[in-house]
Amino acid sequence: MTMTQQATLLIELLTEELPPKALEKLANSFADTITDELKKLQFAPADAAANVYASPRRLAVQIPAVAAIQPDQHIVRRGPAVSAGMKDGQPSPALAGFARSCGVDVAALTTVHDGKQDVYAYESTKAGEALSAVLSGIVATALKKLPAPKLMRWADLDLQFVRPVHGLMMLHGEQVIAGEVLGLQSRQLTRGHRFLSAGDVTVANADAYARTLAEEGKVIASFTARRELIRHKLAEAAARLNATIAAPDALFDEVTGLVEWPVVLEAGFEAEFLNVPQECLILTMQQNQKYFPLLDADGKLMNRFLLVSNLQTEDPRYIIGGNERVLRARLSDAKFFYEQDQKQRLDSRLPRLANVVYHNKIGSQLERVERLQTIAAAIAGKLGADSALAARAAYLAKADLVSDMVGEFPELQGIMGRYYARLDGEDAAVADAIEGHYHPRFAGDSLPQGPIATAVALADKLETIVGIWGIGLIPTGDKDPFALRRAALGVLRMVLEQPLDLKALIADAAAAFPAGLLSASVVDEVYAFALERLKNYLANDYKADEIDAVLALAPTQLNEVGAVLAAVAQFKALPEAATLAAANKRVKNILKKAEGDIGTVNPALFAEDAERALFDAIQALAPAVEAQFAAHDFAGALTQLASLRAPVDAFFDGVMVMADDLAVRANRIALLASLAALFNRVADISLLAD
Repeated sequence: MTMTQQATLLIELLTEELPPKALEKLANSFADTITDELKKLQFAPADAAANVYASPRRLAVQIPAVAAIQPDQHIVRRGPAVSAGMKDGQPSPALAGFARSCGVDVAALTTVHDGKQDVYAYESTKAGEALSAVLSGIVATALKKLPAPKLMRWADLDLQFVRPVHGLMMLHGEQVIAGEVLGLQSRQLTRGHRFLSAGDVTVANADAYARTLAEEGKVIASFTARRELIRHKLAEAAARLNATIAAPDALFDEVTGLVEWPVVLEAGFEAEFLNVPQECLILTMQQNQKYFPLLDADGKLMNRFLLVSNLQTEDPRYIIGGNERVLRARLSDAKFFYEQDQKQRLDSRLPRLANVVYHNKIGSQLERVERLQTIAAAIAGKLGADSALAARAAYLAKADLVSDMVGEFPELQGIMGRYYARLDGEDAAVADAIEGHYHPRFAGDSLPQGPIATAVALADKLETIVGIWGIGLIPTGDKDPFALRRAALGVLRMVLEQPLDLKALIADAAAAFPAGLLSASVVDEVYAFALERLKNYLANDYKADEIDAVLALAPTQLNEVGAVLAAVAQFKALPEAATLAAANKRVKNILKKAEGDIGTVNPALFAEDAERALFDAIQALAPAVEAQFAAHDFAGALTQLASLRAPVDAFFDGVMVMADDLAVRANRIALLASLAALFNRVADISLLAD
């Protein structure tokens, strides 16, 4: 192959075992940077699509149609402006100096337009560089950009990387591209599976990389292909047992990052462990052992599970037996914690919360629980639910934090509280609220079910936001250590479903804290913060100007926001909408400039027919708009405004608002104020875009 030809380029970095949870992200970053740099330098076509490879011990990228030599580069070096380049027929000092710096006479210069003016320029052609001259630098750049905050050194080398590196392959077609990265010289060899491969693997050409590794090295190099194979094999094994797999996507990704040659095996554990809440067993299998739990047709955990081994043997009994022994020890721990926890009632644990610091400025978890009781009881009353049950649920909501099981598995907080509350004979609504009050835990998570759980969930999140904000720990930029944004979104999702006054809820939460502890403006600030979060939340379904128009009125009954937004969108489609929005904007500007208090309208001061016509139209329309608003017919109320177009246009065409007569002027401003009040009964339509 000559150096002018195009061929597939392969770059592989051979390492020790990389962090499995970060593997796919590392591989994509590595491939993206290398591909982008090759495109930027015109070695690769602009539409080149890379194949990304990643296994526990390698990062690799394969890019088709990469040139061995970069195309010649047309270089344009810009100099002084043409208008200042010559003086009395002679080059100016600046022009002469520019020509000398380029190594040519002034006559050899050309002129180009730089976007603003014509300038002198020196144009030349630079021969394209060889791929071998730049590739090591490109790879080094890609390694520096990897999203890997923790680096390590190895041996006595002054080098750093995520894990020690043992091999570098840069292959262009069949040719090795000479170069050095992290102290390693490029070669045509790689290594296969740590145990299943016979030794070093020679890759004949860049296109044969994945096939060669699979056939000779027992490595499935593609992360995506390996993950899909694992999913397929697990699904087949589960189907044979008439079971479904209980595993999040993150577990599939992590296991894919742990194995190079996946083999799915079936194993089991003693049925006696099923007496432990299945959430505990599932969590320890997934989190500690990276196993795949199995559920029967009723969603109950089976005492069988699947594991993905990185070894293929004729007799896997030893692998299965070893994994079963390890899991048995883990499940025994869970069983012990569960049995120990049952020796104490949940409510007997509450005093221990006094020793758990929530925040040094706002007290312990026990003090927090006392606030939650007050807030939850108040919210339950507003929902028409049993305040005593809500207070009881809030009282017990954090008790499981000091249980042995939650101490071992913090992810089970709330879940274990629900189990222990049921065993203690607590009301079912109380037990369910102990788990439900953590919901929604993340975007898209389910809402708490039932008014008791909703009351405690709102109390929990509002107490957090108001308390943390009130002591000055306000989220800034991307820093939100107490997850106030997430808590606010949870509050909004619940309040959008309930007939509750958001600002009153915030005030109730603030009132539960000792006097003087929080900032005096915390209620207004948290309410404004919540509206900003609401604006972001609604942005996926509504237009920005419609959201602004509705939220400009600072609504507190958020369960009506959806209906109001739909009404605004319907109004915006009317032919009169743009004119009325512009008129309302004009009215707002006039009212902003008005001096003193705005009084009431006095019809006796009307001097123009257009004034009276507008006044009469407002008087006739206001009762109907008010009635429809009261009936929550927001679309009907806004549609009524369309009839104001003619009298509004006539008013602005024929009436000078800022009359010389101060009484007439004040009366006209009062008339516009009554018009603005009618305009903005549902939303601030002045904010609607044309």
